[in-house]
Amino acid sequence: MKMRELEDRTGVHRETIRVLLREGLIPEPARPRKTVADYGDEHVQAILAVRRLQRENRLTLAQIKALISGEGTDGRVEASAFDQLEQLVAHRVGVDGPPVMIASLLDRYPHAAEDARTLARIGILDIIKTEQGDALSITCAQLIRIWGDMRKAGFDQRLDYTPEILGFYTKAADFVGRWEAATFMERVEGHIDVDEAATMVEHALPLMLDFFGLLRQRAFFHHVDAIRAGAEADIPDDMIMPPTTRPQG
Repeated sequence: MKMRELEDRTGVHRETIRVLLREGLIPEPARPRKTVADYGDEHVQAILAVRRLQRENRLTLAQIKALISGEGTDGRVEASAFDQLEQLVAHRVGVDGPPVMIASLLDRYPHAAEDARTLARIGILDIIKTEQGDALSITCAQLIRIWGDMRKAGFDQRLDYTPEILGFYTKAADFVGRWEAATFMERVEGHIDVDEAATMVEHALPLMLDFFGLLRQRAFFHHVDAIRAGAEADIPDDMIMPPTTRPQG
């Protein structure tokens, strides 16, 4: 498609599209001739992903560029942003290689390599093997950053907080995700078309993350209060982590 059609399909003015191209946020178009540029569906998807990141997650172009380059950002990034960020990275990966080298995280997070190996072993993330070294997807790198910030906040070996404890989250996330997927498919199959279902998921997933996050927060403080009062936390048997050996002294 030509620039005019790209403008029509995205609702974004050509000057803004040119800015996104200059910043490397969307892929370069095919150029069969010097003065001719051809765009495809990947450009539409990338532009819409950038607009969603700006509108829904309040990220600036500089923040988006830093994130898809694997540099991270000091500001908090909502979990719902990472689907759009991964879409942008997917268009660049053939040219730029994997987005985040683990070695690039070590200055800020000295335990990043060790934590990545542990989280990979318990099934939380995947390590990408490259000629330059071990790498992570942009989402997996963010998991390492979050756990690194947890360490800095005091959740470390001193209190017997090690990455192994996060294995619980794989069970909880799989349980919730499986139920959500089954319920969604049961409700929509045969009632709406694929595009409408995709739009529903796109809009609902951030809301579901917020909803579940608030429920977890309420449950956390409820159980903290109960434990302080001498009651036991009511945790399903198949989600109880094995006892760990606490440090002495």
